[in-house]
Amino acid sequence: MASLLQHLGLFLLFFVSCHSQYHPLDSLTPSEFHQVQAIVKGSNPGSSLNMTFQYVGLDEPDKSIVLSWLSNPNSTTPPPPRRAFVITRLHSQTHEIIVDLSTQSIISDEVYGGHGYPLLTSEEQTAASVLPLTYPPFIASITKRSLKLSDVVCSTFTVGWFGEDKSRRVLKIPCFYTDGTANLYMRPIEGVTIVVDLDDMKIIEYYDRLMVPVPEAEGTEYRLSKQNPPFGPPLNGVSAMPPDGPGFKIDGHNVRWANWDFHISFDARAGLIISLASIYDLQKGTFRQVLYRGHVSELFVPYMDPTEEWYYRTYFDEGEFGLGICTVPLQPMLDCPPNAVFMDGYYASQDGKPMGISNAFCIYEQEAGRIMWRHTETDIPGEEVGLTGIPAVKGVSYTYTDQIKEDVYGTLLAPNAIGVNHDHFFTYRLDLDVDGDANSFVKANLETKRVTDNSSPRKSYWTVVSETAKTESDAQIQLRLKPVELIVVNPNKKTKLGNYVGYRLIPGSLSSPLLSDDDYPQIRGAFTKYDVWITPYNKSEKWAGGLYMDQSRGDDTLAVWSQRNREIENKDIVLWYTIGFHHVPCQEDFPVMPTLSGGFELRPTNFFENNPVLKTKPPTPVSWPNCTH
Repeated sequence: MASLLQHLGLFLLFFVSCHSQYHPLDSLTPSEFHQVQAIVKGSNPGSSLNMTFQYVGLDEPDKSIVLSWLSNPNSTTPPPPRRAFVITRLHSQTHEIIVDLSTQSIISDEVYGGHGYPLLTSEEQTAASVLPLTYPPFIASITKRSLKLSDVVCSTFTVGWFGEDKSRRVLKIPCFYTDGTANLYMRPIEGVTIVVDLDDMKIIEYYDRLMVPVPEAEGTEYRLSKQNPPFGPPLNGVSAMPPDGPGFKIDGHNVRWANWDFHISFDARAGLIISLASIYDLQKGTFRQVLYRGHVSELFVPYMDPTEEWYYRTYFDEGEFGLGICTVPLQPMLDCPPNAVFMDGYYASQDGKPMGISNAFCIYEQEAGRIMWRHTETDIPGEEVGLTGIPAVKGVSYTYTDQIKEDVYGTLLAPNAIGVNHDHFFTYRLDLDVDGDANSFVKANLETKRVTDNSSPRKSYWTVVSETAKTESDAQIQLRLKPVELIVVNPNKKTKLGNYVGYRLIPGSLSSPLLSDDDYPQIRGAFTKYDVWITPYNKSEKWAGGLYMDQSRGDDTLAVWSQRNREIENKDIVLWYTIGFHHVPCQEDFPVMPTLSGGFELRPTNFFENNPVLKTKPPTPVSWPNCTH
């Protein structure tokens, strides 16, 4: 599992704190998690032992209420009531519950009857992963392979959906062999399929279809303490300490940096959430809105091996496992520099109690740079922590590329180990409020024009032809097709020169899905078909793949919502942006991948009257010792 490093120019990596005057968008506090647990269990006194909490998070107040409260900072009006949104499992049913913390009561408790299942808990995954170790057919399979059961570690994989009419809440359990390495994913035990029913917590299907060699442990270690000479040249440390101290201030969940002011919070599913980002305009003498709320909405990772043991490996990491739940403590001086401020995060455990993540994220200033690699192994407690990624490896009989005469769906990374081709699609939900919540989406198309009247020695030039999207279908953009600038403007406000104020999306890596539209994983991940979507603001439309992602059927996605083709001109709109990577593994990815960086920018476009950093004072110069040559 991975920790997600999220950056904002001012780098953010996550937190929660308690203070007397809460903010409407603050994360739930540990005491509030305890309140939710007591209220929900108290409403089901005879069944509380069988109830599991799959998700507990802030029930976000209506946007209009939040903005109204914020517009009167000196008012004695209390903030909106604190509410929690809770998803539980009880008697094989999924319940959606809204808890009012101010009145200590349940507002609603509805049974969900649609397709898909809620976020998985860490506890049920752990319980499922140890079942094979006492299951006689599995023990026989391990013995048949001459492996030691004590060195077998199992994990949990979601099963997806492939057209089945009925489904049970199940996981598949892949197993791996350590015996000499902490890098268990490099040593898969292939050919064995184990299916666990999570409601009954028992193995319901078992197949041992084939035997292939387990890849050797040699060369799989990534821990420095386990490396043998020769070593590369040492690298000198680079100090990132600002001489005058941090340039940012933190008050509760609010961060003030340079001329930016924004709010941060933590969620079991989304991880880090940035809200209420505004920038101070020197000329206007006031803060101006830019972003109401932004976060990763889904992470789609389909693998490209259609064989029996691999076809289902098409993960939706955020909706199935939770980016917040998968967060691991960051390491000072490894993940974050000396000037970083670390903060903790909380989410609800399976019994509803708060689970704390120390150093869940950090805030620091940095001009540029990334960590070289990082991996955390959650299936072997106590081992060294860290993460960029371990490539998913398939065990094969091949030890040299010349032996391969068929499609193996990846690259031979080591003897008996194929790194399987796959994708990563990060979909962001960005509720932009550019100088107010009434915005429009403008496509500034760059078009080639021919000079045909002999008025110039030139034969051609390009010009901008702007088009304002009126409905959702007008704003579904595949960026590879033609050059275009994408701008969210406020059509009700102009600069002194008459340009509409706006913010422009500067895209990052462009990789579109290569799966066919009728393939089941792509039906579930149809929100990746376009790089950009624009929808009218809707509080319930938060997760691009739907609220219930596990075994979902693609009937509650961004792509489905947008079929209504709603009006989006001069409306409160949300920009959805997907950044994608096709990953063809190579030997440099073995045994752990170097960091692959990607991102995007939101940049002012006619938002200011001129360059807003012209009057920014430079930092105090640092004195360096004299050097002679």
